[in-house]
Amino acid sequence: MDKTNDTAVEEFILLAFSDLYQLQIPLFFVTLFVYIMCVFGNFVILFLVVAEPSLHTPMYLFISELSVLEVMFVSCIVPNLLANLIADKKSISFSGCFIQLFANTALGTAECYLFAVMAYDRDLAIYKPLHYSVIMTRKVCVQLVLLPWIVGIITVLISTVFTANLEFCGPNEINHFFCDYYPLQSLACSDTFITQVVTNSGAVFALVLPFIATVGLYTHIIFIILKIKSAESKQKAFSTISSHLTVTGLCYVTVIIVYAVPKGTHYSKFLALTYTVIAPLLNPFIYAFRNKDIKRTLIKLRRLKLCQGSF
Repeated sequence: MDKTNDTAVEEFILLAFSDLYQLQIPLFFVTLFVYIMCVFGNFVILFLVVAEPSLHTPMYLFISELSVLEVMFVSCIVPNLLANLIADKKSISFSGCFIQLFANTALGTAECYLFAVMAYDRDLAIYKPLHYSVIMTRKVCVQLVLLPWIVGIITVLISTVFTANLEFCGPNEINHFFCDYYPLQSLACSDTFITQVVTNSGAVFALVLPFIATVGLYTHIIFIILKIKSAESKQKAFSTISSHLTVTGLCYVTVIIVYAVPKGTHYSKFLALTYTVIAPLLNPFIYAFRNKDIKRTLIKLRRLKLCQGSF
């Protein structure tokens, strides 16, 4: 009886930073610390928004949604990276790899669209302040909260299904610390032309469209602010968007740098750490230190705790 030559890939090897040898343990502790601080910082933002009634506004609802996305995004990648840095076996199952691919890409896409939503919210608040509460109703807020998730899931699902349906017969080593489209498609034995067209088209919807919308909205906001005659009002208007601009700029700059670097280079993995680990860590601190309402709430809760402790 002839034996069937089954060469289908059942798992992938994530090489990650295995070439660093002795530096893997220090990198593990640094990454672990950053991950803990990232989760802690974003949960602090969530707690403050929930605890303080004055922060129950659309803007802070979107900031809370961003914190949730950040925690979920880093949790899709970092725990597996931490295990990879200290484990002898650096593998991930076939299904696990595509689940990770779908989750982190969908969350990243949702974040890009959320930045556009947040820009629209600030544009509306500054351009039509008197009509803001009438336009930004509870129903509209819920729709804008759900929009990034729906677009992210639908856009990424198509590209992920096409990539998962490729034939993988070996090799199975991915020179990265998480599953991404390009490394996976480069391992396929079958023709990837159609899949790459679908993936690139998905990237336009996932990254380019929200980027153009966000830039356009912030450009409109800046033009409106520059027309304000009062220096005090102008400064106040700029302060309401400074945190948003910083976080949005940080995200897009890191992503553009990562994908502008030629694929497979030695530095691409290190650059990928900037938007998968570093940017999510910095975001809550940017809002905490640059946002007057957040700082005011922190001071208020601290004073309340001191007063309770004195009794």
